[in-house]
Amino acid sequence: MTKAETAGTRLDLPPGARVGIVAGGGSLPVEVASGLAGRGYPPFIILMEGEVDRKPDLAGYEQETLALEDIGSLVPLLKRRRITHLVLAGEIRRRPRLTGLRPSLSLIAVLPVVVMALARGDDGLLKVVARALEARGIKIVGAHEIVPELAAAEGSLTRAEPRKSDWRDIDAAHAAARAIGALDIGQAAVAIGGRVIALEGIEGTNGLLERTRQLRDHGRLAGKTRGVLVKCAKPGQELRADLPSIGPLTVEAAHEAGLAGIAIEAGRSLILEGPATIARANALGLFVVGLAAAEPANGH
Repeated sequence: MTKAETAGTRLDLPPGARVGIVAGGGSLPVEVASGLAGRGYPPFIILMEGEVDRKPDLAGYEQETLALEDIGSLVPLLKRRRITHLVLAGEIRRRPRLTGLRPSLSLIAVLPVVVMALARGDDGLLKVVARALEARGIKIVGAHEIVPELAAAEGSLTRAEPRKSDWRDIDAAHAAARAIGALDIGQAAVAIGGRVIALEGIEGTNGLLERTRQLRDHGRLAGKTRGVLVKCAKPGQELRADLPSIGPLTVEAAHEAGLAGIAIEAGRSLILEGPATIARANALGLFVVGLAAAEPANGH
């Protein structure tokens, strides 16, 4: 069985670098902050109002809260805090409405960028935001470049390994996940019995797995066991933000949905709370496997 060795490459930060984290929901901002602090670069945290659900874990760092409707204030905030590098980490579950944006001189300066970003899908939005920030002198850094041990390694990462029949499900779900990714719809799919039965939409992976659990009672799935969740990066994805990820809750939800395991793209997917995630999968008898990346893991 392949060990979960580091699949990414750690970014060498220059002396005096000041790193900021735009923190959304989930544990990723906490893991990135801890990784930076451990390297001697205590981060500055921008807490996205209404999105961050683990504030106590970030309490030891300098921070400010920013509402989505004040997004025009982000660049002045970063400049004021002398931020040189920025990590976009964690889930942002909603987008600001144009009518709700609070007017300011800084917003007027970036309004064309904001309008363009809001008109695109999730990955298109992230690309626009990243390019706009870099044009203003802020280098965008991927979470996997700061904490490369989060990146999934290739091969079996758990005691359980996929059966031959599971590979049919993996291949089918992987092809489907890449197809919807090319349309900037989602990053995941579920296959059972060699057929794709559910695709990730706006509700996210947890919603996908809940639908799968409910579909177990559907007549066309009667008697079908096992099944696999596959998550992978979208073709051409901006890898410095919104990489597909799994964590302990994903494992729990996959188990509740009756699935046999999870497959993710090596080097281009993250395993959050890695030891806990793998330990929980082992306890439940699920496999977690890293698939060979379809594209380079270091591209933007």
